Amino acid sequence: MSEESVVKQSATNAREAADASGSNAHNAAGYSASDGTHKRMTTVSTGPLSRVATIARNTFREAVRDRVLYNLVLFVLILTGGAIFLGELSAAQEAKIIVDMGLSAMLLFGVFISIFVGVGLVYKEIERRTIYAIFAKPVGRGEFLAGKYLGLCLTLAVNVAVMGAGVSLALLYVRGGWSPLVLNIWPAIALVYVELMIVVAVALLFSSFSSPALSALLTFFVFVIGHFSAELKALSASVSTGGGRVVFAALYYILPNLSNYAYITA
Repeated sequence: MSEESVVKQSATNAREAADASGSNAHNAAGYSASDGTHKRMTTVSTGPLSRVATIARNTFREAVRDRVLYNLVLFVLILTGGAIFLGELSAAQEAKIIVDMGLSAMLLFGVFISIFVGVGLVYKEIERRTIYAIFAKPVGRGEFLAGKYLGLCLTLAVNVAVMGAGVSLALLYVRGGWSPLVLNIWPAIALVYVELMIVVAVALLFSSFSSPALSALLTFFVFVIGHFSAELKALSASVSTGGGRVVFAALYYILPNLSNYAYITA
């Protein structure tokens, strides 16, 4: 082979290597050239709200996969059974019992979800070590907790809305048509949801530094004591010892006053 041929072959090899290097760099930068089009593959930088929304959406999907919303089936069965067994009562009595039973079941199921799902939101991420992969990305701790909280609140919103619709349909059935009570129960349903949001926040708070069992116990304690805030205030005024007065007063001011949302017994 002549010297000129060797030079030409070397130049050709150099051009091919340069083209290959450029193509690899182009693809590594996040582009794909399939079908004659260029598609950007890199992750677009997002703001805090977008990251929180993403975590909330994933939390909601995980709750659906864990069959959290299956309690709606049991709720519908309770309402249906109640409507059947209360058929011999008057329409007014039956409607009142349906409302009381529906709102009570709504709160019961909601608290169950808030506590036992809420206390595992952070713990499961730590146990599966997925939290390290999340924090390796530009996600702050506040964004992570806010996303988890909003995701479970979204799950509860769907839960409460479907249950509220079930109570409304049951009222339409027992009244034999339209009744103002069908709309009048929704403010009470909204208060139930606000109370559940508070319980979720408490459960998430305890789950960030304690085990799921202890977190569930503490959250249930706050839920129960929160419905007796008036009694705590009375005890703080009636206890003779200074230490007891301080303890009851501190509990009264620190714990949420959930009795403000107890319109079920009103």
